[in-house]
Formats: sequence, structure tokens, C-alpha cells
Amino acid sequence: MRRRAFLISAAATASVWMIGPALAAGRVMVVYKDPNCGCCHEWAAAMKGAGFQVKIENVDDLSAIKQRHAIPDEMQGCHTAVVGGYYVEGHVPLDAVERLLAERPDIAGIAVPGMPVGSLGMGDDPRASYDVFAVNRDGTSAIYQSVRPKG
Repeated sequence: MRRRAFLISAAATASVWMIGPALAAGRVMVVYKDPNCGCCHEWAAAMKGAGFQVKIENVDDLSAIKQRHAIPDEMQGCHTAVVGGYYVEGHVPLDAVERLLAERPDIAGIAVPGMPVGSLGMGDDPRASYDVFAVNRDGTSAIYQSVRPKG
């Protein structure tokens, strides 16, 4: 019986050891931003604080990045992140990023167009009101999540 317990324990440990890096890979995020943008830095810092392994790529021409990922013009924000095979465009809240990675929908990415006041990285405004969009591979979009004032 001890041998069986040992073998089961060893197999479980090996599984965790092998699966761990694969799970961690989903937490690696590359953030493409303008080198002079402070709000993008704040957003990336929030992602890092939430446990993402964040690599910042300062680029002078963000339009090339947005074109590479086929982000529709009307969905563009001030920075583009790539994580888990999706793009995360603009000041997307942490809970929407976490939901995206947990649910793994068949979409290209999620986006918060523009730079809404009170969005993550754009100040702490309890009156913040904006939408997060799911963007399909064909460029169409639908509301993925809404952020509305609390209280």
C-alpha cells in the first residue's frame, strides 16, 4: 500500500511540475506602448501587481502593432498587450483580462477604445463608465463587459 501511495504522490508531483510552466505561460504579457506614455506604464504596473509577468516593449509606431493584430480602428486604445494568444487593447480592467483567460472565448481579443477617464491606468474615478468589447477575428465586436459607477 505504501508503494502505491508513493507512486501516486510521485505522479501527482510530476504532473504539477510539468503543468506549472504551461499555466504560467498564460500569465506572460507583452505590452506595446509609446515610450513617453505614463498611463500605459500605470496599466502595465497594475497587471504586474496582479501576478502577470509583464514585458514592456516601447515602440515609436504603435499602428504597426495594431495592424499586425488586425485591431479595428474603432477599437483602438493607447497601448496593445498580448497575452494567452489574445490581444488586450487599451485600458482594459484586470477582471476582464482574468475573465478572458479563464473563459478562453473564440475571439481575437478584448478592447477599451480611447482612454476613458477612470479606467485602469487613467485615474481612480468612482464615476467611471465605459464598455469592454470582445473583438471577433472578422473585426466585428460586441460588449464583453460593462464598467459602471459603484453605489
